[in-house]
Amino acid sequence: MAQQGVLLDQDQFCCSVCLDLLKEPVTTACGHNYCRICIEGCWDQDVLKGVYSCPQCRETFTPRPNLRKNNMLAEMVETLKKTGLQAALPPALCYAGPGDVACDVCTGTRKQKALMSCLVCLASYCETHLQSHYESPAFKKHKLVKATAQLQEKICSHHDKLLDVYCRTDQQCICLLCTMDGHKGHDTVSAAAERTEKQRQLGMSQQKVQQRFQEREKELKELQKAVKSLKRSAQAAVEDSDQIFTELIRSIERRSSEVKELIRAQEKAQVSQAEGLLEQLKQEIAELRKRSTELEQLSHTEDHIHFLQSYQSLSSISVSSDLPSIVVRPLQYFGDVSKTVSELREKLEDFLKGEWTKISTTVNIVDLTLDPNTAHTLLSLSEGNRKVTYTGQVQPYPDHPDRFTNRCQVLCREGLSGRCYWEVEWTGNVYTSVSYKDISRTGTDIMLVVMVPRCDDSFYSVLSTMI
Repeated sequence: MAQQGVLLDQDQFCCSVCLDLLKEPVTTACGHNYCRICIEGCWDQDVLKGVYSCPQCRETFTPRPNLRKNNMLAEMVETLKKTGLQAALPPALCYAGPGDVACDVCTGTRKQKALMSCLVCLASYCETHLQSHYESPAFKKHKLVKATAQLQEKICSHHDKLLDVYCRTDQQCICLLCTMDGHKGHDTVSAAAERTEKQRQLGMSQQKVQQRFQEREKELKELQKAVKSLKRSAQAAVEDSDQIFTELIRSIERRSSEVKELIRAQEKAQVSQAEGLLEQLKQEIAELRKRSTELEQLSHTEDHIHFLQSYQSLSSISVSSDLPSIVVRPLQYFGDVSKTVSELREKLEDFLKGEWTKISTTVNIVDLTLDPNTAHTLLSLSEGNRKVTYTGQVQPYPDHPDRFTNRCQVLCREGLSGRCYWEVEWTGNVYTSVSYKDISRTGTDIMLVVMVPRCDDSFYSVLSTMI
């Protein structure tokens, strides 16, 4: 009889903080029992507040109470340990904690952690209460899945029935009764059948993601290689310049510093642009890798409804616009510089002054690319966005706030400042112009200065006030 009494009241021997048998039990003024170390630890966190509370009933105490050992309770706990009745207590790890799914059959305030959920019963069960589903023939056809707290999401909000049908017309999961009223006459199939079809489409999506992943990885490696080549070429040009200019007189040393600055500026501009693209590629690769993992996990789930509800958001692949390419031509950037500086070694200051403009222009050469987001729909870009052609046919460009909608114009991606000139290959009628970046895209505004090539290869300019 004594043992039965202990088993019936076993909760009083467990600490509500650590969920284990009481160790050096103490009792608060409100009558609740705790391990001394547990309650002291809780109250140590309330020191700054100056108010101490019971973790169970939240009754407050001021000042901090002096706790005394509950000798009677301590003796009863020791008796439990000696008689081996501690095994009668459910292990603490079996109780449902924060984030766990609790058993729907367990009663009382402390429920066991659920292991499986039944899609027919629409309930979750702990290990003990799950046995009937394994042993009784009545539950043989019930579908068990890993314990989930989202069972209500699998219930029809109109009929309180299990969602086991998919409406292709409305692209949503429905119950059998829905096919007789709100979805009557719609194209419907079982959730399992639709899962099979979507699984096939998922495989195609996975292939596309993998292909995009491989393409971006290849581009990343090529771009990294180009950056290294650019840095090596820039460093070689700097070293050559240093070796040559150290042999010149003091006035030429001043020019050496200027050449070095120009080279570094070009290197910085090119590397900065490349590193920006590197970051974009890394981010997209990370997103593609994450999407690939999510798709892989989704392809193995046994929960049809979860699969169908998650498929739409995971299967679509965002299409990013093509990244601009960087053409690395180390010899073009720096070869002429080294050659020109070598010639200057044998010349005097007067000759150096006459050639300085040529050196500066050579170092500052910039490859311009056209911005597809600004191109009018009647203009076609090709050759890595370095060639534009008027086609007279609407191109399938996506909508973009920077696109010209009235005049057939397109801007370069790169902005320039200071003194510069352009080298342009052209055929037919073409207008090469200078413009501000914020020129109107929707009105009749044209570029600031328009150079119109003539048939005799000469140019004349028109100054416009429409800017």
